[in-house]
Order: sequence, then structure tokens, then C-alpha cells
Amino acid sequence: MKLKLISLAALAAASSVAHAQSSVTLYGTLDTAVAYFSNQKGAHGSGGTFQMASGTLSGDRWGLKGTEDLGGGLAAVFNLQSGYNLNTGAAGQGGRMFGRTAMVGLADRSYGTVTVGRQYDPLVDLIQPLTEDDTYGSAFATPGDIDNYDNSSRVNNSIKYTSPTYAGLQVSAMYAFGGEAGETSGGQTYAIAALYSHGPLNLAAGYLRANNDGTSSTYDGFTSAGLDSTAINGAFISATTLQIIRAAGTYAIGPVTLGAAYSNVDYGNYAAAPGSNNGTRFNTAQAFVNYQLNAAVELGVGYNYTKGSGNNVDASYSQVSLGADYALSKRTDLYALAAYQKASGNTIDAETGQVVAATASIADFGNDASGNNQTMVMLGIRHHF
Repeated sequence: MKLKLISLAALAAASSVAHAQSSVTLYGTLDTAVAYFSNQKGAHGSGGTFQMASGTLSGDRWGLKGTEDLGGGLAAVFNLQSGYNLNTGAAGQGGRMFGRTAMVGLADRSYGTVTVGRQYDPLVDLIQPLTEDDTYGSAFATPGDIDNYDNSSRVNNSIKYTSPTYAGLQVSAMYAFGGEAGETSGGQTYAIAALYSHGPLNLAAGYLRANNDGTSSTYDGFTSAGLDSTAINGAFISATTLQIIRAAGTYAIGPVTLGAAYSNVDYGNYAAAPGSNNGTRFNTAQAFVNYQLNAAVELGVGYNYTKGSGNNVDASYSQVSLGADYALSKRTDLYALAAYQKASGNTIDAETGQVVAATASIADFGNDASGNNQTMVMLGIRHHF
């Protein structure tokens, strides 16, 4: 009898351990490059500059992520991710300890995942993987990253649900609490996106709306930490509302991947345009082609056209980007990037609020030009751990 009781206790203990299995992973990315930007505006003049560029293909980061098996297909999950500048050691995302991601939640194989904290929005999760940002990062990004193409912005105080994939369809929705007493909508953010995959075809679309009550917002796009170009969208971060509509698709034909994307961004009621009907909108169309030359080498070319309108803004930005990536191993690669941008029309000056001629600023590097064109070339290395 004693033997039987001991055996039952051992089995119960083993079962408890099996249901309480957990794992914690330390991971990260180091990405740096030597770059040249032409015609760059500076405090002491303007001209071509050689500089180090951090986190171009993948933002430099380190993090801890983990899961705990709770049994029955349910697991607790968490992810803490810190961003930094590899070339200076400085913390990113406004100096936050875990500025890239800080979330915890529950994941169920049948019903989906619910997470809370500081997170990427559903458009980043489901649409970004269908853009060239997933391969070549910042060099192919929308000027100023106005549509969060390069995931410059995260969402604080948020709850996010992501469904499992059913018949190729996956959906995700998010709500972030503004936390303003007496003003439920003040500072809040909400978003929804869907992804459909079937063989070589992938399609995704999503909608995000963020509010800014003048003192706080859950969305980084209203802060200097989420600003990537003073010349392109610096005048608009004082907006009380930001609306983003995005769609993207890819189709693979052997070693060739074709991609296209569209976005509409609406800044409402910013400092230089009082009144919600006097905002400024930016429409962007993008296309790219990638070619997997062999197991180690991938080549890409992309085109971006962004057009602004509303409140005396009629600026346009036309950009061509080139990329090449050479994999030394599964974790280490070398890359070469180049881009050229031409700006035309008028926009709003971030400092004076006056109408001025639009100036170039390639992708979301923030190296604003002193004129209407700019060229960039870059050679870099990336390592994952």
C-alpha cells in the first residue's frame, strides 16, 4: 500500500512538472553600417556626410522572452525588449528600459493570444511582414515613416488580441487606455488588421486611430521619440488625431517575390492647422521586387511615392531604393543599400508653421537634406543571437 501511494505521488509530481514547463530565452540583434548621405543639412552648414548608422535592417535590441505551459493548450507568455544604438550605447525609444516591447499575456492554441503592456499595433504585426521593410528595413521605408512602415511607434497601456490562423485568415485588434479622468477618448488608441495567406499569395489590411489630448497619448507617433524626420512630418506631431489606413500584398514566383502596398495617413487639427477639417493627408504607393539569387544572396529594388495634401501642403516625395544581402551564416549577414529621393511642392515648417518648399529626407533615417534631393549608400553587418 505504501509503495502504491509513493508511486501515485511520484506520478502526480511528474504531471505537475509537465504542466508547469517553462522557458526563458535571451535574444538580440546587432546591426551597424558605414553610410554616406549627400546634401545633408547641419548646424554648421550642409553637404555630404560619412557616418555610422545603427539598426538599419533590424533595430539593435536585446530582450528576454518566455512561456509557461499552463496545461490544456494554454500558456503564459511575456516579452521584454530593449532598443539601443550600437554605435554609441545609448538607449533607444526615448531612453526607456524596455522601449521596444514590454508585454505579458495568455496564449491558447485554439482561441488565440491576449497580451497587455507596451506593444506593436496589429498593422505592424500583420502588414509589415508583407513589405520590403521585412527584408531591408529602414532604407525602403516611407519618408519620415509617416505610416509607421518601419515600426518607429509603439502603443502604451494597450490590450491586444491575435487570433489563430483559420483557413489562411488571421485577425488582430488592439485598444489602449488614454487614462484621462473625465475624458475617455483622450489619448486612446485603437486598431484592427487582418492577414490572408494562400500558397504564394499574401494579403493584409488594417486601420489605426490614435488621439492626442495635448498632454498625453498612448501612441508614440505624437512624441519626439516617434519622429523620424523634422522636415517631412515634424509639423504634424502636435495633431490631436492621427488615422492610418494600410494595405499590402506579396506574390512569390519561384525565387522572385513581388510586393505592393498603399497607405493613407491623416493628421487632424495640428498647431499650424486649427480646426479638425484643416488637417493634412499623405497617400503613399509602394512596389518592390526581390530576387533570391542563391541560398546566400538576395537582391531587391523598390519604389515609393508619397503625396501630401490639405492646409496648403502639396509636397511629393519620390524614392528609389536598392538592396543586397549576403548571408555568411544563419545568424550573420552583410548588406549593401542605396537610395535616391526627390522632393517637390510645399509643406509646413516644423518651427515656424509657415508654408515652405519641401526638402528631401531619405526613408526614416532623419538626415534631412538642405535641398530637394538626396542620395544614400551604405555597407553594413548584422548579427542575431
